[in-house]
Amino acid sequence: MHLVYPAVLAALLFCTGLYGVLARRNAILVLMSVELMLNAVNLNLVAFDAWLRDTLHAGQALTLFTIAIAAAEIGIGLAIVLLVYRNRGTSDIDRLRALAETDGEDGTGTADSAAAPADNTADAPADTRLTRGEATA
Repeated sequence: MHLVYPAVLAALLFCTGLYGVLARRNAILVLMSVELMLNAVNLNLVAFDAWLRDTLHAGQALTLFTIAIAAAEIGIGLAIVLLVYRNRGTSDIDRLRALAETDGEDGTGTADSAAAPADNTADAPADTRLTRGEATA
């Protein structure tokens, strides 16, 4: 068996997965792209195991470990994505970055920033300022 065919196929799979990770905005599609990359690695492990004719079949054993790790990663990843979707209403990665609570100019947020609302009445025009006793309609 020629080693070139599975190696080229694995390289194409890996490049497709890498493009998906870099270009996609949906978190589920990013997870699927990571799975494509792991499958490309699995294909290389099995191809090199068959090419080297290893008596211990180390490539196939490592492939089984990679499949188990990928299954655990997908389970935890989907649980996190579903929890974020339930709390935020979106799984779009760019919109999740925009929804992050920031405290200062450097973009770092703290847990206390959500508890204490900011008083932005100084920046508002004079006719739209509300006193603390007024309620908005």
